[in-house]
Amino acid sequence: MRHTLFLTVLISASLTGIAAEKDKKSETESTVSNVVRPKQKDFSEERLPQLKLAPGFKINVFAKGIDNARMLAVAEDGTVFVTQPGKGQVSALRDNDGDGVAEEIKVAVSDVKDVHGITLHDNHLYLASTKELLRAPMLNGKPGKPEILIKDLPDGGQHPKRTMGFGPDKALYLSIGSTCNNCEESNPEHATMLRVDPQNWQRKVFAKGLRNTIGFAWHPETKEFWGMDHGSDDRGDNVPPEELNLIKENADYGWPFCYGQKIVDKKANTPKNGTKEEHCSKSIAPVLEYQAHSAPIGFAFYTGSQFPNEFQNDAFVAMRGSWNRKPATGYKIVRVNFEKGKPVGFDDFVSGFLVENGDAHFGRLAGVAMAKNGALLFSDDANGIVYQVSYLGAGKERE
Repeated sequence: MRHTLFLTVLISASLTGIAAEKDKKSETESTVSNVVRPKQKDFSEERLPQLKLAPGFKINVFAKGIDNARMLAVAEDGTVFVTQPGKGQVSALRDNDGDGVAEEIKVAVSDVKDVHGITLHDNHLYLASTKELLRAPMLNGKPGKPEILIKDLPDGGQHPKRTMGFGPDKALYLSIGSTCNNCEESNPEHATMLRVDPQNWQRKVFAKGLRNTIGFAWHPETKEFWGMDHGSDDRGDNVPPEELNLIKENADYGWPFCYGQKIVDKKANTPKNGTKEEHCSKSIAPVLEYQAHSAPIGFAFYTGSQFPNEFQNDAFVAMRGSWNRKPATGYKIVRVNFEKGKPVGFDDFVSGFLVENGDAHFGRLAGVAMAKNGALLFSDDANGIVYQVSYLGAGKERE
């Protein structure tokens, strides 16, 4: 069994869960809601050595000048597509000479307001904006004109950014975040994972009680459905935790009435039907928990051949970073260690974007994807950077 170094910021990550009494104690110990927004610093190449990487790895800038770079998708030919919701466009990044830097950066899709979610499937590029699902045919490696498949997704509210992916059953799964912190949604599609039938583009709620599961994917071997959910704001520095959930059909994951190990949220409104306690007793608790307010975004399993075998079928998550905690947390890439198909803990993989004792940062991370060569790509939507992490070898210093 591989050695797992648990993060000091990890909130009691265990497969068996945490005692409810301990959770209630942590809730009362941390009730002050701190608003701390680290100041953004510009990126420069001189900042790269400040980043801390797992041993044997190096990092470089794959592309820069990609304003509001968010979610990533990699085509069979190695082209990296990145959504830019602030500009309503998708850019295509190409590293033609294989040196780890994209020499060619072109706008591939434009005029799709708030475009965010992206995936490639059956020679088509799929995109999601706040209310629309679109599809563009891939023609000689380039997307054609997008057609609108769905145009009536729920309003955005607090969480307008949609993400999606095709599951092992060939259906399209689409995450719809909540509109608020603790309201009982009037639209049953809010705070859910939707399943969309690609034969007729009809949709249904697959799972609910998910406040904002932007990052999700299927384990390469077990085919189980895993996703990281955002906890609510304004409940203290350490409450509620971010959640790693095993997402199952017809399951309820508790929001807005409870969090973590089925702990009743005292700030949640009373439900229209039943009590909060009754709702929580029927909900599904997370498999692992992570430090509150870290803001997980991109989520991807590693299936390449470049990294050591111990990384195979582990997941990587982009923690965009907090604004509602003191001291600030997140602003890093973390690895989710899986053993025999089950998650057992988190490690820091790339950190150091927080500087000046946490009062500033030079990166808020968003998308995660595996490059064609097996390197790991991730985006920074604050400074418009796409980074690449490669493996040098055991005992080697990074370049």
